[in-house]
Amino acid sequence: MNRSPARTAHRGLATALVLALPLALSACGGGSADEGADGATEITVGVIPIVDVAPIYLGVEKGFFKEEGLDVSLELAQGGAAIVPAVASGQYQFGFSNTTSLLLAQTQDVPIEVVTAGVNATEDPAADMAGVLVKAGSDITSPKDLEGKKVAVNTLKNINTTTTNELVRQDGGDPTKIEYVELAFPEIGPAIEKGDVDAGQVVEPFLTIGTQAGMTDLGSNFVAADPGLAVAEYFTSTSYAESDADTVEAFTAAMNESLDYAQQHPDEVKEILPTYTDIDDKVLAELNMPQWTSEIDAASIQKLADLSEADGLFAKDPDVDALLP
Repeated sequence: MNRSPARTAHRGLATALVLALPLALSACGGGSADEGADGATEITVGVIPIVDVAPIYLGVEKGFFKEEGLDVSLELAQGGAAIVPAVASGQYQFGFSNTTSLLLAQTQDVPIEVVTAGVNATEDPAADMAGVLVKAGSDITSPKDLEGKKVAVNTLKNINTTTTNELVRQDGGDPTKIEYVELAFPEIGPAIEKGDVDAGQVVEPFLTIGTQAGMTDLGSNFVAADPGLAVAEYFTSTSYAESDADTVEAFTAAMNESLDYAQQHPDEVKEILPTYTDIDDKVLAELNMPQWTSEIDAASIQKLADLSEADGLFAKDPDVDALLP
């Protein structure tokens, strides 16, 4: 296993994640969901305001969760790394998080487990929902040129750094020389334009917003890591899975129906997006859709685990089988 210096630096971030859990536990008490006036089980799901989570919004609108006896509240967060401790502590019953955050939590013995798939990349690097943007006229013309540059990501030492590293590595560059800066997705494009950063990794709708503004997309970091990459999953806490198994089963069934429905109805996905993102018709028309499936791609998750491990993100080997249902 790689013992790079990045591992030592990352232990502080990982330890902070674990230390946050007791505080959250004391703040919110138990993790069991409440029962609403109509008899439905009330659950809170932590999500991110990006295209990736459109299926759950669509599923709520279509009544898939209501049919399973669930009353869903959706809470927005900046990234999956923030959602993990909220779910582990019982503040949320379920959450959406990128695969790397979940693997990191698993290596730190954070009590969570995946319940179903979340979103997958496409197989086409020129038509994926993720990319690395630079401003028009930049001297950065290919991924290897990111070497020695300042690159914005939504979360440090996570899926977007690891996959961007792989994009640069495959192009012959040295990703260890990249300086990563943490910014929320909506802030990355403006930071590139102002010159605060040299480049930025984004997902939709921010990828299309950037390219329509004249920025150049250097390619999909997700597809570089693994075509069809298993980017994110929905998960719950181990204790909630044990104490409320029926609710977890109901959520998984509704979520799977939502994922498959979204994949089959892209026009309806585009209709739901403006309800939780700041997106206009021009962007919607050119949006690159990800892939949604109810099947968890364990091999892809293992590939991402291997890349993350090579970057020194983990204090010990992740156990993919233990994380997955």
